[in-house]
Amino acid sequence: MEEYEVLLWAIYKLAQLYRDRGKLDEAEKMFLRALKGREKTLGAEHTSTLDSVHCLATIYKDKGKLEEAEKMFLWALEGYEKALGAEHTSTLLMVNNLGILYRDRGKPDEAEKMYLRALKGKEKALGAEHTSTLDSVHCLATIYKDKGKLEEAEKMYMRALEGYAKALGAEHTSTLLAVNNLGSLYRDRGQLDKAEKMFLRALEGYEKALGAEHTSTLLTVNNLGSLYRDQGKLEEAEKMFLRALERYEKTLGAEHTSTLLAVNNLGGLYGDRGQLDEAEKMYLRALEGYEKALGQANILTFIRALNTMSGLAFLFDRQNRVEDARTLYSKTLSGYRKVVGDNHIRCQTLRDNLAALAKETRLTVRPTANHQPPDTKY
Repeated sequence: MEEYEVLLWAIYKLAQLYRDRGKLDEAEKMFLRALKGREKTLGAEHTSTLDSVHCLATIYKDKGKLEEAEKMFLWALEGYEKALGAEHTSTLLMVNNLGILYRDRGKPDEAEKMYLRALKGKEKALGAEHTSTLDSVHCLATIYKDKGKLEEAEKMYMRALEGYAKALGAEHTSTLLAVNNLGSLYRDRGQLDKAEKMFLRALEGYEKALGAEHTSTLLTVNNLGSLYRDQGKLEEAEKMFLRALERYEKTLGAEHTSTLLAVNNLGGLYGDRGQLDEAEKMYLRALEGYEKALGQANILTFIRALNTMSGLAFLFDRQNRVEDARTLYSKTLSGYRKVVGDNHIRCQTLRDNLAALAKETRLTVRPTANHQPPDTKY
């Protein structure tokens, strides 16, 4: 039996190695093998079994299998609570990761509750400056950003960045992630020069630490492309988006939500250039991918999918496809209201465009939609 447990441990470690190298299919197979073996020898509630459940949940999340991931995270959370207690660090890690999953599924309120619970527990158990505590600070900042609470988000990002730099160093990947996300925040606030500095700093660090094809590197490539698009540097933006898309497809597959992020942003770029047919193809590919990955109901509360819908509605508007635009604007507005609230600038923009469409039958010259929708930046 001891030899078999050692074998399972080796399989588990091999799975972690595959995961760290981005070989998600191989990692999934190994984690499943380790899980089945540990369930048989140790039982479903043993902490080693739960560790395998947790890792498998992470793989499912990375592959865009969000329903399967949620089931695994909940299994692990309930098991850790029973075995170790509600305030144990392993339990709190699971709470935080469940928050990340809820954010990915477009459930920001549930995500915020998880992050706040994790943060409170970690501050008590580990202290305010522990890196695990800072992880929850960072996640909470991202939810505030999603909801348009930019001042609160900046405070949290700065707390995370300063804490990571002090504890881990300026070139650690956790520090670089905070740098990248702070760049996204500055972009949202129109501080484009500050945003560019953050993105370039993060990109240089990621390429050095993780390599050019790592998903963290590619997220920053995508964000830099979005910034160049904001600045009207469309050739540079296209290079960034294509680089991200090609390497996401290679690393994660054509239907992963991160791949669809780059597809969506290419749609926006082609729209900027007046290549409307190409833009529509990109938006439809992204939207169909989100529907497949998340389910049709869930895309109405998933910010990336809503951004794609907004872009496609705007495109229909430009093409004088009035009814298509009206239907999609309305559907998108309903989704944004749930996620970011009725007073958010995105909701106001959609209301303005719907009002312009309502005047269509009374105007000889139809108005132009008043705002290019945002792309997805995170």
